[in-house]
Amino acid sequence: QVQLVESGGGLVQAGESLRLSCAISGRTFSDRAIGWFRQAPGKEREFVAACNRGCGSTYYSDSVKDRFTISIDNAKGTASLQMNSLKPEDTAVYYCARARSQYDYYIPRRPDEFEYWGRGTQVTVSS
Repeated sequence: QVQLVESGGGLVQAGESLRLSCAISGRTFSDRAIGWFRQAPGKEREFVAACNRGCGSTYYSDSVKDRFTISIDNAKGTASLQMNSLKPEDTAVYYCARARSQYDYYIPRRPDEFEYWGRGTQVTVSS
């Protein structure tokens, strides 16, 4: 059984940083693209960041580009999302996900392109 578990969320002030981690069991991150999504209250789940298999190439939403960084640590079996210069509008539940197909170069960004999801971790940014 595949499980993804996010951690690292919390309450921070605007301008501060957080690092989210995602641990996987039952599979690895090395043979699939991975992604991070978020969902704020009353809003749809939105794409945040993703990288292709091996995380050699990355893609970010315009709202987080140049502030967030996605990465994987194959030795630890974890994926991470480094979030800098946080803003109140970044407040949401953040989810990590593992892609459904084995993309070598394509970077998926639609929710239906991801097969396994974590339960999320809350990030709250106060002004």
